[in-house]
Amino acid sequence: MEISIRAIDWNNDKEYRQFDDSFLATSKLVLRVENNKITYTIAEIPPFTKQYGGKRVADYMTYDNYPNRNLFFAYVDDEVAGQIQVDRHWNNYALIDDFGVDSKYRRRGIGRALMDRALAWAKEKGWTGAFLETQDINVPACLFYENYGFELRGFDMNLYKALKPPLDEIALYWYLIF
Repeated sequence: MEISIRAIDWNNDKEYRQFDDSFLATSKLVLRVENNKITYTIAEIPPFTKQYGGKRVADYMTYDNYPNRNLFFAYVDDEVAGQIQVDRHWNNYALIDDFGVDSKYRRRGIGRALMDRALAWAKEKGWTGAFLETQDINVPACLFYENYGFELRGFDMNLYKALKPPLDEIALYWYLIF
């Protein structure tokens, strides 16, 4: 299995979200704050499949016009296996977004390869660090971020309440300082 990471360009702009990003949620993080530190335990929940909305419309080529934004695709033998978006946030952090690996390629190093590339690009820009948001029910992603070196530094219990139907999920904010 050969993994390659490529930045978006005119040849691959149709690759956006061309993979299965769903996952089976079977547990969630139960948060506790003590002495300004967020800790958690993991609790089982009734299993359900989480889908992030499938394909979304994006103006891919705006990346050519913004030097502080990039989108990287992972390929396995020329098949799209995942993607990661990185943007400079107002606070000089890299905002990691739209990060996902196709369900059939998970646990093969593709997520790490994508994150490595996105963070290397952000470091080349001289940015302070990186942050991202995920949900308390995406325990595999949370464990990935923690093992990568990110720290859980914030949460929002209301972010998803305005959705129709409202979601009973907590937004979690993970940070990595360069």
